[in-house]
Amino acid sequence: MIRIACVGITVMDRIYYVGDLPTEGGKYVANNYREVGGGPAATAAVAAARLGAQVDFIGRVGDDDIGISLLHELESFGVSTRYTQRFTQARSSQSAIVVDAQGERIIVNYPSPDLMADASWLDAIDFSQWDVVLADVRWHEGTKKAFTLARQAGVTTILDGDITPQDIAELVTLSDHAVFSAPGLRRMTGEQSLPLALEKSKMLTNGQVYVTDGSEGCFWLENQNLMHQPGFTVNVVDTTGAGDVFHGAYAFSLGHGEAGREGIRFASAVAALKCTRPGGRAGIPDRDQTCSFLSLYG
Repeated sequence: MIRIACVGITVMDRIYYVGDLPTEGGKYVANNYREVGGGPAATAAVAAARLGAQVDFIGRVGDDDIGISLLHELESFGVSTRYTQRFTQARSSQSAIVVDAQGERIIVNYPSPDLMADASWLDAIDFSQWDVVLADVRWHEGTKKAFTLARQAGVTTILDGDITPQDIAELVTLSDHAVFSAPGLRRMTGEQSLPLALEKSKMLTNGQVYVTDGSEGCFWLENQNLMHQPGFTVNVVDTTGAGDVFHGAYAFSLGHGEAGREGIRFASAVAALKCTRPGGRAGIPDRDQTCSFLSLYG
């Protein structure tokens, strides 16, 4: 069985469904509401577990009701939280998400200031036990420490390069596979053109670089050539967590030795199927469902 560690944040997503996204101040009425666990690394962990991997989530929560709920939900999906740090008298992180009828969303994240950024406690964990270590950029010190320890153990590292106020260049350098969101890549490189931004990001690492761009699919560099996997056409209900699911599915593919086109095609299908149901996790398919979906495309 493939063994994967996902390092980063977990948050409580409070999702409000509306007809159209707000464009100005005022009062709006939601037609539906969901409360579900989220966060890049945590949702990636759920995706990898759904596909059949043995997964550990390594992160931080408070000892409040939200933190307890977040960990219980992860465990209900088969994700181990044995290495997650629980801080006493601390609030857990949460997000407010507004989703329109087309599945597009606005996210307002509140990263709890109560959760200490220090990651020195990761030194006590044996990273050689995993085949792949995936980490997000929302816990910078945790990702830096985890990637350093993973590389020392000869373990493959994959970075979820989403948008963040911090400079993530050093994290890209430590990654074997840096999978950016389009906003994250543009912010880091200062380039609006995704092909140029990819080329610029490749200067930071000896590993591989990729960028996901919503329905446009995924672009990556292979032997200095720009490659493209188009997005799959599905009935989109909610795009929340699609990128996170892509990362978890690609980590699963890497664990099976499937990098490049086949791995990206598989991860794209998993992310597309996720978008057909509301919430960031309810629509995540298992491996058989994904292969069945891909069989429709030859």
